[in-house]
Amino acid sequence: MLSNIAAPSRPLPRITAVGTGVPPHSYSQEELLEIFRVDDPLIRSLYLNSAIERRHLTLPPVGPDGARRQESQGELLRKHVDSGLDMARTAIAECLGKIGAAPEDVSYLCCVSSTGFITPGFSAKVIKELGFDTSCSRLDVVGMGCNAGLNALNAVSGWAGANPGKIALMVCIEACSAAYVFDGTMRTSVVNSLFGDGAAAVAVTADAASSSQPSEASGASGSGEPGPAGASAPAEGPVVLKFASRIVPEASEAMRYEWDDDHGKFSFFLDREIPYVVGAHAEETVGALLEGTGLRRSDIAHWVVHSGGKKVIDSVRVNLRLTRHDLRHTTGVLADHGNLSSGSFLFSYRRLSEEGVTAPGDHGVLMTMGPGSTVETALLRW
Repeated sequence: MLSNIAAPSRPLPRITAVGTGVPPHSYSQEELLEIFRVDDPLIRSLYLNSAIERRHLTLPPVGPDGARRQESQGELLRKHVDSGLDMARTAIAECLGKIGAAPEDVSYLCCVSSTGFITPGFSAKVIKELGFDTSCSRLDVVGMGCNAGLNALNAVSGWAGANPGKIALMVCIEACSAAYVFDGTMRTSVVNSLFGDGAAAVAVTADAASSSQPSEASGASGSGEPGPAGASAPAEGPVVLKFASRIVPEASEAMRYEWDDDHGKFSFFLDREIPYVVGAHAEETVGALLEGTGLRRSDIAHWVVHSGGKKVIDSVRVNLRLTRHDLRHTTGVLADHGNLSSGSFLFSYRRLSEEGVTAPGDHGVLMTMGPGSTVETALLRW
């Protein structure tokens, strides 16, 4: 079915490439239970029934007794910065390499993170460490949580559309192991059993052809023959058509990252009802996204949903009447990486793009969920 979206007066932003980065060490759930000497049967069950097989983490150092010791908030913050920059470096290099660009070719940089608070933010550190041009405009999106990747993509897409031919880059940097508290309680164990570390970078560019012509690429990774660095030739990948979001104020406390006086550090909390809150509002958010486009939900060929956890994914699938195949990349990322916070959906998007199943004219929906409580969506067209 053809969309009724009118051709805009200015070029549409297009996703041209994506790259990811993770820490060097990966652990199975069973290995983590042994490393942290977890004997509580309820907590062990939480880990082993999470639909997560492995996660990349930067674990605490080993103490004199051979056990992993508690890290101070200062140590966790240093982990947030050091590990975050390492992962971002890998993700950015892969992303820009796919379009034959270098850091100095990027004109706009947006960094997203919720696993630590620093000033100056990651954008300034990335520009310094990776050799971006000092005239690069920048933005830091901090503390919004798992939904923040699409909040930031909205801003990045707007900038790209207003600056045709220039490269805008969004980087989600989430060292979730820098936000862990190990106290043996069920509250912290829910978080510790779920999140993994990872960074994801996505390049967005608008060109004149994108305002009225769908991509002729069969994939979305932008990994075809690259042009010269900084070139503004028409790029491959889907155009970003529109965004829609829903915030649920009555569930504002269901997901929160706050100071824990007992431990002298920040601690994350997830309400057990959050999967049902998210699922209940997924349908109306997608409805708002498709409103006025002439598209029905059945016209969406590709679904890229945040890997929030097994129950979250199941709730979204049931409420949107999707198949397990529709969410194969989402569940695959959860199994291999856990919940990667704001960058999770880009890990799934990368898998879709590398699968080579997208076709010109296909539509796709990106969906993230997080604190607020919030559901964010974006509509793509290949």
